[in-house]
Amino acid sequence: MARNELRPVIKLRSTAGTGFTYGTRKNRRNDPDRMTLRKFDPVAGRHVDFREER
Repeated sequence: MARNELRPVIKLRSTAGTGFTYGTRKNRRNDPDRMTLRKFDPVAGRHVDFREER
């Protein structure tokens, strides 16, 4: 079964400058802009904002 482009796989990169990334899927209908989530960065050792990378 082919993957639907409505829910693409995206990379979330840390804004702390550590280079750590998370992979997730997003719904383009609900979030057409770049996504920002607050998640734990194990390199920095704290919660930081992760922005969608294109």
